Amino acid sequence: MRKTLLLLVPIALLGACTYGITLDDAGKNVRTAWSGDVSQCRDLGKVTVSVMDHVGPVNRNDIKVRDELEVMARNEAAKMHADTIKPLSDPKDGSQPWGAYQCGNAQLAPAARPANLANPNPAQPGTTAPGAFETYPVKGN
Repeated sequence: MRKTLLLLVPIALLGACTYGITLDDAGKNVRTAWSGDVSQCRDLGKVTVSVMDHVGPVNRNDIKVRDELEVMARNEAAKMHADTIKPLSDPKDGSQPWGAYQCGNAQLAPAARPANLANPNPAQPGTTAPGAFETYPVKGN
């Protein structure tokens, strides 16, 4: 019984490493420009986030660490009223700097945003340009 408990405690601790790192509602509006050009955006500053990249002698999954760093950076950038983040370097020892930018998506007032983001300039129903196509929503989506 005692040996089983000693084996379960480290497993439980490793599983608890990612508990609580979730994307906030405001962070959902922040996009990640992995290789995009942000030269036309307003630089709002730098966000440096960190997570545990190892537990004791065990290294955590690199992809999981990178995902958590991105989620945390998006959450922090939203607090700065940024709508875009871009990594400034690769993660090192569980820490990564990100640039926070305002590229214009968040500057539009909700009323000024197009209702249909897939087609911001819709034609009148039944009139399509030559060679164009129409899309219709799938029932239930």
